[in-house]
Amino acid sequence: MIAFLLRRVAGMVIVLAVVSFIVYLVFVKIPGGDPAQRIAGRTATQANITAIRDKLGLDQPFYVQWYKMMEQLFTGKLVSYTDQLSVTSQIWQGIPVTFSLSIGAAIIWLFFGVLVGVISAVTAGRLSDRLITVLALIGVSLPVFWLGIILRYLLAEKNSIFPDGGYVPLTSNPAQWLFHLILPWFTLAVLSIGFYGRVLRSNILDAINEDFVRTARAKGLAPRRVLVKHILRNSLIPIVTLFGLDFAAVLGGGAILTETVYDLHGVGFYARTAIGSLDLPPLMGVTLFGAFFIVLFSTFVDVFYAWLDPRIRLQ
Repeated sequence: MIAFLLRRVAGMVIVLAVVSFIVYLVFVKIPGGDPAQRIAGRTATQANITAIRDKLGLDQPFYVQWYKMMEQLFTGKLVSYTDQLSVTSQIWQGIPVTFSLSIGAAIIWLFFGVLVGVISAVTAGRLSDRLITVLALIGVSLPVFWLGIILRYLLAEKNSIFPDGGYVPLTSNPAQWLFHLILPWFTLAVLSIGFYGRVLRSNILDAINEDFVRTARAKGLAPRRVLVKHILRNSLIPIVTLFGLDFAAVLGGGAILTETVYDLHGVGFYARTAIGSLDLPPLMGVTLFGAFFIVLFSTFVDVFYAWLDPRIRLQ
């Protein structure tokens, strides 16, 4: 187990280094990617651009620039090229918003996704199964930004049932924190509910015909016990994989559209601002932030596999 964790930590470091290097190389080499030209402006002289390159160290080889940027990032000294604010501090300020949005939406989509999948599988071929299938496909097909705009307009701007965007910290007012996040939670969760439900339904229907299920039924176990302890437990393995990666991606800024629609200044909103201005330091910070969570949760998923399925062992 210790050797497994050590390999995972080493792999995490390598993945973060490779991801950061690729992102830096892409943004430096794309047309118009020179940060010095963007900072200097359209009317700047070559002398101004050269002076900015010298000040920021952009006249050095790109691998040296990358190393210095990583050093500044992990020491908290990396600042944005556009507003000169600390990248680390800006990400830390956005973490409570992104975590609040991601955790709430994840609970909703996981709970209802499993519920929808189980009901659809148990009632396979019936009217309820067909109705759930149609609703799931509609949910999967709705673009997040479109659904967010419609819900905000109908339920916040037009009828004032919910707050019109914004974020209230949990520590200052828990009730308002919950009230402000209901619409963003639902918006972010709808797509995953339908997708998880369809995946779980298929897994359950496949598991029903497995030998271990027939053996459990032959022993006289109650149908509910067979469903929960044997069928559902084994069918959840792909759901665990999806949930781990999806949740990590959302934490790492994947909720960028939801945060933008509802004016939630989290990590995703910060990433959107950086993309709009092609500001490399914030993009590097957010990319590594997201990559860290993806690698971390993939490790958690591997460990959780062994608990769900006794046939899986950590080597």
